[in-house]
Amino acid sequence: MRRVFAIGSVAGAPGVTTTALALAAAWPLEADGGVRPVVVEAGVWGGDLAARFGLPHSPGLLDVAAVVGQPQPGSLLGAVRELPVGVRVVLAPSGRGPCTEAVRLLGGGGGVRVLRGEEKDYGSVLLDLGRLTSETQELAGVADEVLLVTRGGADALAHVYAQASDLGQAGGRLTLCVLGECPYAPSEVSAALAVENVTRLAWDAKGAGVLGGTRQGRLQAEGFRTSPLLKAARELAGRLVEEGQGGPFRAESLAGVLRERSIR
Repeated sequence: MRRVFAIGSVAGAPGVTTTALALAAAWPLEADGGVRPVVVEAGVWGGDLAARFGLPHSPGLLDVAAVVGQPQPGSLLGAVRELPVGVRVVLAPSGRGPCTEAVRLLGGGGGVRVLRGEEKDYGSVLLDLGRLTSETQELAGVADEVLLVTRGGADALAHVYAQASDLGQAGGRLTLCVLGECPYAPSEVSAALAVENVTRLAWDAKGAGVLGGTRQGRLQAEGFRTSPLLKAARELAGRLVEEGQGGPFRAESLAGVLRERSIR
């Protein structure tokens, strides 16, 4: 059965989609029986990868959501496309209305069954939730791990604390991913926010440009020419895979973790 990771933010646009794509591109080849992960655009505002890479968004998120209530809804993989950067994705159209309904359906029992697949299905699903809202609460709650993406400045980190109470219950372990420069050590951020897992993700314009469709090329996850972003993403992906060998870890609610302390 597949593992599910929810990736989102509490404010602004700190690079959630780029982080999701970087993790998928850097995922260890030996993990999950060699099955590559799938990034699912599952934010309520819709997606923009189809526009970035000039691809149709169907089959995609809406097609998956349309059949989740059926006795045999089929496989998530039937809606998968491959981006030019070598990442498998389920694309969503732009537009809050239809995407909000699709997110609601995916967070229900039928949607979870499609995301996780059957017992014999391998692989990991990376849910790109964008900015987390009340509508994504249930979908985030089915994840084995929630990756909360933020920039590293004091204002951005303060938003993580101040807006966390709007997220309600999150189902799995929490990792705070600090993207780009940050004047604080991970241990300091961890202590200030009472978040056990804090990881730094380097930011580089070339890597982000390729993943965003504004630059040509493919990125190496290993080797001399590895993008700093891909190198950091590979380290994080390796940790996620290793911890997953022991099965899902259920933590207290995301809101409760971040509400405990403020940045001083």
